[in-house]
Amino acid sequence: MPNQLQNSNSLYLRQHAENPVHWQPWGEAALAQARAEDKPLLVSIGYSACHWCHVMAHECFEDDYIAGLMNRNFICVKVDREERPDVDQIYMEAVQMLQHQGGWPLNVFCLPDGRPFFGGTYFPPEDRGNGLIPWPQLLMRITDFFTRSKDELLENAEAIQKNIMAANQQSGPAWNDDALVKAAQGICGNHDDQYGGFGSTPKFPAAMTLNFLNSVRHLPALHEADPKLPERIDEVCGITLRAMAHGGLFDQFGGGFARYSVDAHWLIPHFEKMLYDNALLIEAYTRAWVDSKDPLYAAVVTETIEWLEREMSAPGGGFYAALDSDSEGEEGRFYVWDPEEVDSVLGPAQSREVRAAYNITNEGNFEHGKSNPALVEPDFARREALASARETLRLHREKSRTAPGRDPKLSLAWNALAIRAIAEAGFYFNQAAWLECARRAADFIWEAFRPKGESFCLHSVYYEGTGSSVEAFLHDYALAAEAFLAVASKIDWLEPGASATYRQRAQICLDQALKDFTDPQAAGCFFTAEGVETPVTRRKEWFDNAQPSGNSSLLHALSALHALTGESRYAEALKTARPIYADYAARVASGVAHGLEALATETRGIAHLQAGPAADLKALRAALLEYPWQRIFIETDPAEGEHTTACRLCLGGTCHPPAEKPAEILSPLKRS
Repeated sequence: MPNQLQNSNSLYLRQHAENPVHWQPWGEAALAQARAEDKPLLVSIGYSACHWCHVMAHECFEDDYIAGLMNRNFICVKVDREERPDVDQIYMEAVQMLQHQGGWPLNVFCLPDGRPFFGGTYFPPEDRGNGLIPWPQLLMRITDFFTRSKDELLENAEAIQKNIMAANQQSGPAWNDDALVKAAQGICGNHDDQYGGFGSTPKFPAAMTLNFLNSVRHLPALHEADPKLPERIDEVCGITLRAMAHGGLFDQFGGGFARYSVDAHWLIPHFEKMLYDNALLIEAYTRAWVDSKDPLYAAVVTETIEWLEREMSAPGGGFYAALDSDSEGEEGRFYVWDPEEVDSVLGPAQSREVRAAYNITNEGNFEHGKSNPALVEPDFARREALASARETLRLHREKSRTAPGRDPKLSLAWNALAIRAIAEAGFYFNQAAWLECARRAADFIWEAFRPKGESFCLHSVYYEGTGSSVEAFLHDYALAAEAFLAVASKIDWLEPGASATYRQRAQICLDQALKDFTDPQAAGCFFTAEGVETPVTRRKEWFDNAQPSGNSSLLHALSALHALTGESRYAEALKTARPIYADYAARVASGVAHGLEALATETRGIAHLQAGPAADLKALRAALLEYPWQRIFIETDPAEGEHTTACRLCLGGTCHPPAEKPAEILSPLKRS
């Protein structure tokens, strides 16, 4: 059977459509063929912007001999992890059990029924002395083992299946807010105080961890339990945020962040740019700016949103998924420079300033003597003075170089993250156009990802021309609710009364999630809806990965809608999940940082400001900048008379008397 990927919507699948491998998309047809022919299923998972996915494709999947081994002995399936995160999660968990690490490309060997028995990530085409088994040799070993010792593979598959199912039945001790303090202490203890970030290389931009630290920073319990911890949190967040902003992880001339850094100092990334990373980082830098007013953070937010609007905006109002790491067959080629090219574009005098500020040297810091720009100039005023030069270099590279490929997929979850971040940034930076951008995107996802029918449901991905597809997962519903809540929380600043529409949409999404994904037997929600077929088993996603987990995201929506509506069912759902996070907070806090942030935010208190129709919301916005960042919903109250200027602030279950002056209205908020 020849390669069947030619007509796929997915860019990643189409990237493999010319392989001599007889790839099939994930689905019942492939599983049925594997059962009928009694062959193992080979499931290969990746995404369009993944550098090492491209490498293995070129080295192995384009090779006729290797493809022959695969075609004769396996039913070969290609999966875009961004389209089918349910498939990716099951097989990633299996490989992590087997290899104690995971990543992409993800290559998994399964029984004909789809249950995994072995797998790994990148495999080379020949022995290179680095301990990695060559792909052809592995294929032959698996084929031989499947023929001679199938019972052992069946035992492996059953053990993996039992372990995955056991992970669903988590329980933990009674929740205590002390868990938040201990989690913050543990995270700060794992910080790299020299270069920033957490853990060893490769280094990922841990935006969710930074947001948790920001949210727990102002808890009274933290100050009482560890008086030195707030200062330590400020140090940790400041070092990491500044290091990433100065490093080569950030596109110094075009804005936006790459996926991760291969070195300890954030200098050389894998150059793919993902929508979700940038959305989460916009949020982290916005909150840090509200607390510190550091102009570097403001610049990072501005330049990243400008990049999103310039290069990632879809016509309908949403945002595309990713930019590739490679162009013209080379990783990073679009982004790196040598001194001669900078000289030719800027002229000698200005070029010397830029090369000195951004460490563009004759020796280079990347391949072939090229330099990936990183800001070594500590004076922000000098950075500002070079703004026009940076813009000139950006325009030059766009005109003279081949841009990396863009994945035209629109992901509901990733768009929701972007909406949430841009709405908050628009409000706090006094950029009405940004908030309007978030609103347009929210309107877009409500229309584009909602298939028309009698009952409400959402789809997970959207392609221009073919529309939406793939039934949405837990994190899609939860993050969509969060996106609508983010717009609802600030849109009345621009259009009094508009918040009601977005709050209603958020509640519809959350209620549907609770209906379709709740486990009636244990805490937490399943990743897939009831009745949707999944490989191996339905599972629960507790840990954040590159994006927040579904259960963590659900906590944010539950706490917000409980604060806004007072409905006890939201509080009950929140209560049942807390023990799970109490256990994880003590053991692996950074892995559940998004969920811990929700619990810290709820403990601190979600602010709900009900404003009279004539209240001065512009003055309130300005006054809020005098306080640390806190989750706040600002909504005009239509029940008040049209000339009412007073506002009532409700915080943590207590509603305070109405007031008119911003200082009086906001006085219940903590300044320290």
